[in-house]
Amino acid sequence: MASDPEEEAREQERQYEHIMPPDAPYEDGFNMKTIWAVFFVGLVMLPGAIYLGLVTGGNMAGASEWVTIILFLEIAKRSFVRLRTQELIVIYWVAGFLLSVGVKLGGGPHTYGGPFGGLIWDQYLIQSPAAEGLDKYMPDWFVPPLSSGVYAARTFVDTVWIKPVAILFLVTILSQVARLSLGYVTFRVTSDIEKLPFPMAPVQARGATALAETSSKQEGWRWRVFSTGTCIGMVWGLLYIVVPTLSGVFLTEKIEILPIPFIDFTGEIKSILPAAVFGIGTDLIHIFIGFVLPYYVVFGSAVGSIVGNLVINPVLYNVGVLQRWSPGMTAIPARVSNEFDFWLSFSIGLSLVIAFTGFLTAGRAMYKHRKESKEAGKEGNLTEELPEGRGDVSMVSALTAWVVATIGFVILCQILVPEFHWGWLAFFGFIYTPISSYIGARMIGLTGSPYGASIPYLRQAAIIFSGYEGISAWFAPLPIHDHGTAVRTYKQLELTKTKFVSYVKLTAVTTVVVFACSFLFWEFIWRLEPIPSSTYPYVQLLWPFDATMQTLWLKSTLPGDSSGGAVGVGLLKEIIKWELVVSGFLAGGAFYAVLVALKAPTLIFFGFVGSLSQFPHLILLQFIGALLGRHYFSKRFGEAKWKAYTPILLAGYSCGMGLIGMTSVSIALISKAVSSVAF
Repeated sequence: MASDPEEEAREQERQYEHIMPPDAPYEDGFNMKTIWAVFFVGLVMLPGAIYLGLVTGGNMAGASEWVTIILFLEIAKRSFVRLRTQELIVIYWVAGFLLSVGVKLGGGPHTYGGPFGGLIWDQYLIQSPAAEGLDKYMPDWFVPPLSSGVYAARTFVDTVWIKPVAILFLVTILSQVARLSLGYVTFRVTSDIEKLPFPMAPVQARGATALAETSSKQEGWRWRVFSTGTCIGMVWGLLYIVVPTLSGVFLTEKIEILPIPFIDFTGEIKSILPAAVFGIGTDLIHIFIGFVLPYYVVFGSAVGSIVGNLVINPVLYNVGVLQRWSPGMTAIPARVSNEFDFWLSFSIGLSLVIAFTGFLTAGRAMYKHRKESKEAGKEGNLTEELPEGRGDVSMVSALTAWVVATIGFVILCQILVPEFHWGWLAFFGFIYTPISSYIGARMIGLTGSPYGASIPYLRQAAIIFSGYEGISAWFAPLPIHDHGTAVRTYKQLELTKTKFVSYVKLTAVTTVVVFACSFLFWEFIWRLEPIPSSTYPYVQLLWPFDATMQTLWLKSTLPGDSSGGAVGVGLLKEIIKWELVVSGFLAGGAFYAVLVALKAPTLIFFGFVGSLSQFPHLILLQFIGALLGRHYFSKRFGEAKWKAYTPILLAGYSCGMGLIGMTSVSIALISKAVSSVAF
């Protein structure tokens, strides 16, 4: 009997739906292969990440992971070793953890290259002109006293660093325990109960699957799509990264074919649309992100960004709300001034709406789950029907580990700063952190965004309004965290059929290795040149500004300093206007209610409210990608096939940009090292 052509077509489409075969068993992805990857990233990739952060302010997160995987694949092929999907996804996260921002005490700008990057900022802060006179108040467990000889010698190899390093290591351990445990709880809620889509999770999962195919010499459609994205990334990287990076090394002036990261038109439209912020991004990755994200999220983001920046901002300026804006401002200062005048307070209200809708949706999902379980004659707990072999633990055990870690934070802060009331610590650790983590996890599950809905300036407000006097509390490891970002890793492990115990193992090993490698390379780089200095133009330009802003908060709680106190408290009262917070909550709630009444996709709401004050520069590129995917590529390839293609294309593009970027950064790093040799 002849087969049905329509059935054959449906079967062909179904092969693109699953990342791994549904009946494939869960396997452990952490072994000696991945341990070698840990040392490779720590010893080879980490110094490049440090250099790139000091010179350009950028980082290699997102690209370095694919570069590491590609290099290990080539080594494995020549050693006749096959790398499984589970091993590749663990290697991906090994690279991501080692090159991410390390734990920091006391705030300040991001420094890439592990926890010792934070200490590099601390040594600058105490020596900076902005902190003149404050060094006598800075505790020795945060940074050595200014009279110490370590600043002239530029070294961490001294006994005065024992306290700061020991506390930093302890905070790192407590943070990882809390992240693993509370992140697991939020994953169970958002993935197993609410069954959120996690639109960005398949990017790394499908990319690892594609590379696993070529490792087993069974290149299929995944590898072809990944290669296509890699070629596009390498070609664009030649124009976007290689030309400006290497021209700055070999020529007297840096050449930029396209401005990085966007072309700013804010100054050109100032006479027509005052206080408006507008531009076009220049990195094609945002078009690929638009392919992957849910269409209605991108649609809502584009509409929200355009309305907020090109419509609401000019109206607010004309009615006198935006008073800090001036015609000479470019995009960044214009956005900062608008944030202080209006959007910061208004966005707090919108964030509360997101939190409220999140709890409402989660509550309904839990109620439905419990009701269905009772009807089916089950107990209705969260342990039933979990995937066999995934490596789940009980929710009680996970919550217990998080509680213990949080208690550790509270005790540590009380030992370091006994004057700061423990009630604030308990509130941050046991109330705010789980709420913030759930909101962040839910935003990742719904929109793919790595950002939650945290309340801006909460830390500063708590310290000032607590009545505390001194500056030690500003450097204490207050338990204000968003552990919801861990759900991305758990979801990708689930998609690739990787046991969750792999996550625990890689976290334990990478924590130790990154601490050692971070010390090694930051010690070496700091001894070569002062940081900041002319060798590192990015930090030399921006760190003085960051130090000025941070010391404003430090001065606000100086004992007996009325002028300093007035600066901090006055600034807080000026930028946070409670009437705007309430207005944001009411406006966001009304918009959500209208969408529900019209039965419109509520994903529009999350995209819209999250982008009202954001730059339209990059969101417009995402919208272009979403339009192309929905109205052209989906029709050309078929919807199921195109949905399977898009995350692999994005992963391939990131890999191509990473390969070409690492090559140019390596040449620049070698050139700087050679030029510093005295002949």
